[in-house]
Amino acid sequence: MKIINKIEEMHNYIDKIKRNKKNIIGFVPTMGALHDGHLSLVNIAAEQCNKVVVSIFVNPIQFGQNEDFNKYPRNTKKDIKLLRTTKKVNCVFMPEADEMYSSDFATFVQLENQMPKVLCGITRPTHFKGVTTVVCKLLNIVKPDKLYLGQKDMQQAVILKKMIMDLNYKTEVVICPIVREKDGLAMSSRNSYLTPDERNIAPILRKALQLGESMIELGERDSQTIIKEITRKIKETNAQIDYVEIVDPDTLLKKERIAGRILIAAAIYIGSTRLIDNTLIELKENN
Repeated sequence: MKIINKIEEMHNYIDKIKRNKKNIIGFVPTMGALHDGHLSLVNIAAEQCNKVVVSIFVNPIQFGQNEDFNKYPRNTKKDIKLLRTTKKVNCVFMPEADEMYSSDFATFVQLENQMPKVLCGITRPTHFKGVTTVVCKLLNIVKPDKLYLGQKDMQQAVILKKMIMDLNYKTEVVICPIVREKDGLAMSSRNSYLTPDERNIAPILRKALQLGESMIELGERDSQTIIKEITRKIKETNAQIDYVEIVDPDTLLKKERIAGRILIAAAIYIGSTRLIDNTLIELKENN
């Protein structure tokens, strides 16, 4: 497993791989603090591609002014060991911030539609501008055939899919299922912030979304009625709600009625830790 820190060296490495037209590059971008959710992306990439590249880069420009950039968990040695153990990763790209962003860096990539302005974008207005910019740079550096993203960050995945289409990248986006703890909590690097008491409360987010799923299975089709019940369930604890929404999973526009494919997405705060989760539902025509 090769470890590369410099963009120029990464270009040269990728150029060598690309000389063999049979090589298919799968790319898993991460911010480190790796867990089984990240490893599931690596496993799926390895099944579909013969070359797997993982990036580890805590991207400063996707954090807001009062967010957790400085305390975001970092354990590079553990991450590298974990990736080596898989025996499925060919290269890890680990640049420093000044390698990605020079002191006079002035170019950003940003969607101008509603996608970055809803859901997480309401309370994190600059977040997705940082995400699209860094992934645009990473795609130019790694030149992958396939990009592997987790459904837990569904809004991010939808935004990146739109950016890739609009900018004519020849990269296929593969959105992979959410990996959960035994009690249903979606795996996240930020789960490490939770105190033991907070960790006991955290599964309420998944339970509330499951309540929404059950209501739909029983025939409820009014989005506001479902949102109201999900909200009520979360409020049984001391968790603070950021948002609960039902949207179209392709456009992120709100859906007033349950029909076709829908995404129930929610974000809550437990103490100072922000957790997100979602569930994707597809109704048959006769439902």
